[in-house]
Amino acid sequence: MLLKCIAIDDEPLALELIHTYIGRRPDVQLIRTFEDAISGAEYLSSAQVDLIFLDINMPDISGIDLANALKSKPMLIFTTAYKQFAFDGFELEAVDFLLKPMSYDRFSRALDKAIEVKKYKMSPSSEQNEACIYVHSAYQMIKIMLKEVEYIESMEDYVKIHLTAGKTVLTLMTLKKMLGLLPAEQFKRIHRSYIVSVGAVKSIQHKKIQLAEAVLPIGESYAEQVRSWINV
Repeated sequence: MLLKCIAIDDEPLALELIHTYIGRRPDVQLIRTFEDAISGAEYLSSAQVDLIFLDINMPDISGIDLANALKSKPMLIFTTAYKQFAFDGFELEAVDFLLKPMSYDRFSRALDKAIEVKKYKMSPSSEQNEACIYVHSAYQMIKIMLKEVEYIESMEDYVKIHLTAGKTVLTLMTLKKMLGLLPAEQFKRIHRSYIVSVGAVKSIQHKKIQLAEAVLPIGESYAEQVRSWINV
């Protein structure tokens, strides 16, 4: 699988470094580079690429503004020397966020994530649901294996994904949107604040669901639904 990308950065040395790093990867093709966001935007209006390496702090249009203006959004890897811009990249669901100066190892790991996401998007939807989903957390895209999910907890604008062995992943998303990403036969909402993996349910008692590592309440409006799928 060949990943086609462009780079937009007002620093020629940064573009040269990206060109050099991509040259070490036979699975990635750098099609064009641009030293200003306007030229990059004009190119993207008529061309399709898989990935954009995009500097955030540019003089004409910021990388954030350019990303927001794109009608068709390729995957994004933001590059910047300013760490305070990381949250903006996170909100735009960037694959990764690279802080300058970037090493080849760190750059290559970002490319690996982008390639994995492309493979995921190209696979049949049923295979996606059975295997994994991708969420954005800690300024990068995280792969979540569905078999490892025990339950998902709403935390206002965020959800916390509780995995086996006590691991958790926090992502900016509503519980409703998260439910739409999950296979309906494997994951059920039991409360306004909780989704559970059906396979992780150990028992139900006194309007509560027992999982391996947690006991969760069943909401009144979800009690009948729970009885229908758990055969209680």
